[in-house]
Amino acid sequence: MALKIEARRQISTRMLYLTPFIAVAATVVAGFFLFLILGADPFLSLYYFFVSPLETKYGISELCVKAAPLIMIAIGLALGYRANIWNIGAEGQLTMGAVCGGAVALAFWDESGIYVLPLMALAGLAGGALYAAIPAFLKTRFNVNEILTSLMLTYVATLFLAVLVFGPLKDPMGFNFPQSRMFTDSATLPIIWSETRLHLGFVIAVAVAVGGWVLLTRSIVGFQIRTLGSAPAAARYAGFDRTRLTWFCLMLTGGLAGMAGTFEVSGPIGQLVPNISPGYGFTAIIVAFLGRLHPLGIIASGLLMALSYMGGENAQINQGLPQAVTGVFQGLLLFFLLASDFLVRYRVRMVKPVLEG
Repeated sequence: MALKIEARRQISTRMLYLTPFIAVAATVVAGFFLFLILGADPFLSLYYFFVSPLETKYGISELCVKAAPLIMIAIGLALGYRANIWNIGAEGQLTMGAVCGGAVALAFWDESGIYVLPLMALAGLAGGALYAAIPAFLKTRFNVNEILTSLMLTYVATLFLAVLVFGPLKDPMGFNFPQSRMFTDSATLPIIWSETRLHLGFVIAVAVAVGGWVLLTRSIVGFQIRTLGSAPAAARYAGFDRTRLTWFCLMLTGGLAGMAGTFEVSGPIGQLVPNISPGYGFTAIIVAFLGRLHPLGIIASGLLMALSYMGGENAQINQGLPQAVTGVFQGLLLFFLLASDFLVRYRVRMVKPVLEG
């Protein structure tokens, strides 16, 4: 007997939208046994991972703080993925946006005014978009795979940030630590919930998600994106410009990632440091697919992935679990999501081998 994989004649739309819930449930079950293997109480560990972070006002606010960059980046990624344009380098674009926005904050360090924060946001948007323009140019001009170029540029951006905070942007009064000056109040996002760190960036992230939904479902560009991804031959026949859409999707993703980076350094961090993100640019890929590449679904998946960061820290503190447990949970979630999608689109059956002779 041999295994044969066959495409299903009809894909259930209901099952496609149920797969994220199936993946989450399977991840929780796998996590139960993972905690058991690690020698921790699985029930208590799951409580610390998924429930405990939501029991306080501060916990809920931190959930939104961590979800904001994930949602903003995932919206741009989802639009590109809908068109089969695969930007994997959002982490690098986030970093370059943070560098550009932070540079504006430091340039206006001696000044105060309401114009500083908008200038930072525009600089972060431009920095991320221009950085994403590199793989866009290489893709449209030389047909270089955007997956490789965008991913490799992530490490260039990280090293560039390190050069700056160890050199020209280092705080002269910072006792030689690799960090910039703390940003002034004019360069810091306003807090929208007292006694917490929840800032205006979360509201903007939700607004970006709504805007992404309108763009995707109520505009000609959105129709072109959806057609290019689902029916490339029909898109060519209709005269849709793939080159223009490639530039648009990559630069939009880069711009949103850059703005998310600016919001990180002008919000929770308050300065430029060597490590701005715990991997939001990569985690946002999971967020996009878990939300079914739908802007409104991404809001819910962004909150769930933010909970994984908080839960991992909580379990590490209270249960003594390793820091890597967060990455393991996120990896398991992606694995089960892809496996569920595969089983919805294909079926596996046993067949008898054909004997020759």
